[in-house]
Amino acid sequence: MYKFPSEEWANAYFEKLNGNADYKDSARDWEGDITLIINADETMKEDAYLYLDLYHGICRKYIFTNDLNKIPKSEFTYSGKFGNWKKLINGEVDPIKGILTGKFKLKGSMAKIMRYTKAAKLMVNTASQVPSVF
Repeated sequence: MYKFPSEEWANAYFEKLNGNADYKDSARDWEGDITLIINADETMKEDAYLYLDLYHGICRKYIFTNDLNKIPKSEFTYSGKFGNWKKLINGEVDPIKGILTGKFKLKGSMAKIMRYTKAAKLMVNTASQVPSVF
């Protein structure tokens, strides 16, 4: 089991994402990086950031940190409170519906993201495969 969010969780996710053939196929034309922002709430005291360098269906590198200054500027950010991330990883919230309902915020081209909704859902499904404790 990996504590979410943590360096160990991020590494396990990185490995699972790169081993997911369905994700690789659905994101084969994708070029762009994203920073996942886990905002503090009453359960988690400090913001956390997971930067993913995504390119043609693979994650070339990741950076996990609690210091936003250590994250490169990315094409996209996807942010939400810790409690909503927990629901997302547990499959209780869809990543696109999460944006539409205000549970998450996306910065970057919504038009580009909408062309890759299958890849976005597979990224979340992959996250739910990481044995997580919250």
